[in-house]
Amino acid sequence: MPKCTINGKEVEVKEGTSIIEAMQQSGDRIAHYCWHPGLSVAGVCRLCMVEIEGNPRVQIACNTMVTEGMKINNTSEKVKDAVKWGLDFHLINHPLDCPICDQAGECGLQDQYMEYGKYDPEMAEHKQKKHKVVDLGPTVVLDSERCILCSRCVRFTEEVSKTNELGLFNRGDRTEIGTHDGMPLDNKYSLNTVDICPVGALTSKDFRFRQRVWYLKDGDSVCNGCSTGCNIKVYYNKEGLFRIKPVYNEQVNGHWMCDNGRNAYKFVNREARILKGMVHSSAGWTEMAPGAAAKAAHEVLKNTSGDALALVLTAQYTVEEYEAIFKTFVEEFKTKKVFFWINNKETFDSFDGLLSRGDKNPNTKGLLKVMEKYGITATWNDLSAGLSNGSIKTVVVAGPENQVVFPEYNDKLKELSKAQNLIWMQSGKNEALSALTGNVWIIPMKTFVEKDGTFVNYSGLEQKIKKVTNVVSEALTLTEATLLMSGKNLAMPVTAPFMPNNQRPDQVELEHRKKNEFVFRRGSL
Repeated sequence: MPKCTINGKEVEVKEGTSIIEAMQQSGDRIAHYCWHPGLSVAGVCRLCMVEIEGNPRVQIACNTMVTEGMKINNTSEKVKDAVKWGLDFHLINHPLDCPICDQAGECGLQDQYMEYGKYDPEMAEHKQKKHKVVDLGPTVVLDSERCILCSRCVRFTEEVSKTNELGLFNRGDRTEIGTHDGMPLDNKYSLNTVDICPVGALTSKDFRFRQRVWYLKDGDSVCNGCSTGCNIKVYYNKEGLFRIKPVYNEQVNGHWMCDNGRNAYKFVNREARILKGMVHSSAGWTEMAPGAAAKAAHEVLKNTSGDALALVLTAQYTVEEYEAIFKTFVEEFKTKKVFFWINNKETFDSFDGLLSRGDKNPNTKGLLKVMEKYGITATWNDLSAGLSNGSIKTVVVAGPENQVVFPEYNDKLKELSKAQNLIWMQSGKNEALSALTGNVWIIPMKTFVEKDGTFVNYSGLEQKIKKVTNVVSEALTLTEATLLMSGKNLAMPVTAPFMPNNQRPDQVELEHRKKNEFVFRRGSL
């Protein structure tokens, strides 16, 4: 493998490695816009300039390969001057939209200027006016004046999604990004173009003008939209979750994720959630704490024989939760009538060739593994027969988090409600569920961002998820609900509310204010 020297440090890299990749590997910072590790090399921004010993001219690092003994630097005055002029040209026509731009705070242009610029501009030309608020399709809006023509979005639609909606039109300083006639930007991966846009030219219609990024915290998790298990970052604050973006994982999703997976935050927020436990009897609905609803369900379960008890599971929970509920139902309640609710049966095994899979669950492999461990062989036909002939009297259901990918939800609900007693555990609201009559227990559950655990993706890869935040603090995990339904007690940690000593009753509590989260991350700008 060739060895080179970068800013005085010796670095060994693989054959065929470009200088910019070698600098990423060595931890050296370098200005760049158009280069992206998941796309082909374009070499159009001319910012990744380096000086190579023996070469009279500066070279672009993205398109120059490392050779044995090469001595490289990007700290000389010659390189700094080249980068300064490159930035100046990029900013000639760039509007001063920072105060109203969604990208402000995470903008590549701001970052590069603060790190490599801070110069007195010498350009006196009038800015070239271009189109603003261009509707590219159902998910993305373009502001052509902010665009620096890095071509990342064009290359994405050519090389990754292979849908070819975007192109560069006109010439010179009149060049603009746009869509071909009759081809709006409307593919399952369109919002990746917003992620890779280094400026605020492409913005998401869903996130546009909803939050300033410095008011958002973030946490790592795994997408529960399908069995691929894309690694993600969830952005949230005290008002709720606002967006999901992909995190690079070479084994799973690379740099990308589908648009459907980005919508997963919507069923996590409070407005979509069941907030209180509900118990329905002949007297109507009674509202209570989730834990109390699970405790109430215990009274029914302890009086139901194993042959009359069934458990229905969706593949949207963690391995640890499955272990807990299987152990309880098989060993304590003495039933092996456990059934896997398979959604999207017709397209369950489909794959679009990139990331999206027909199995719209994050943990099908994990559930099947635990079912095999406990010797579960029951089929859905057995459940249907038991409900029809009345041999199954009590059904416990661990319902779906993401109801959008369960198109047969209402049909299954209607079938399962034939049972004498129905105990339904779920995180999200559903009108048909709330309209049930008879003996019904509804227990609010935590979502994937509110708990720790393990998902096993389609390939058998185990991925740990960590709790990101609490949205509905009283909601239960499947493990907690199982403990309570089995008659055991649950110790819940109690946290004292934040209350400064000098606070007056009419003051807003500090912890309930929206805060600038960037003050804890010095150095990004």
